[in-house]
Amino acid sequence: MEFLNRFRDSFYDNFIKDDRWQYLTDGLKNTLIITVFAILIGIIIGFVLAMIRATHDKTGKFKILNALSKVYLTVIRGTPVVVQLMIIYFVIFGSVNINKVLVAVLAFGLNSGAYVAEIVRSGIMSIDNGQFEAGASLGLNYTQTMIHIIIPQALKNVLPALANEFIVLLKETSVAGYIAIGDLTKGGDIIRSQTYDPFFPLIAVAVIYLVMVMFLTHLITRLERRLAKNDKR
Repeated sequence: MEFLNRFRDSFYDNFIKDDRWQYLTDGLKNTLIITVFAILIGIIIGFVLAMIRATHDKTGKFKILNALSKVYLTVIRGTPVVVQLMIIYFVIFGSVNINKVLVAVLAFGLNSGAYVAEIVRSGIMSIDNGQFEAGASLGLNYTQTMIHIIIPQALKNVLPALANEFIVLLKETSVAGYIAIGDLTKGGDIIRSQTYDPFFPLIAVAVIYLVMVMFLTHLITRLERRLAKNDKR
């Protein structure tokens, strides 16, 4: 009985008292905003870079753009995302009054774009060259063949890897607090600093992240099954 009373009092102090639960809901909102828009930026950057690199590998074109892309990929993939986040905020935008959430979106989007690029490029390169010959026999040029034949097949092949990248991105946003953004993890940390009780805030943050990851995994699994059914038709 005493344990239950302590549990109830601790729960009250961490979430109910002074409406501390709002730190988690407000943080969750920022986490979702950063994740969604960073994914969109990552997809755009990733597909552009993947097309440049794949086209260079297959045709030898875009030598300068391919070289620049390789530099970008090397730098982004070779440095921690938290360092990139702080460089963008404290160095690039250090003298500018800019929304911190926007900075986080840019930082995580640029980081994700590098990984999406390599995932998509690997998918494109996995498609047999005979598919390009088939496109040419149908009267399609290189761009049309890529759009209508190669990319749809490549996306099916790399869908699990892309899904994993987006899940990793969601969890990586937990370091947004390094530039004082009130994200989900920061919300839990604020509660902990007020109650001096690490258990409930940290467990709550972990459970929320776990639920979001499980939900995303479920959506991706359903999409994969639907694509598999379409292939059988």
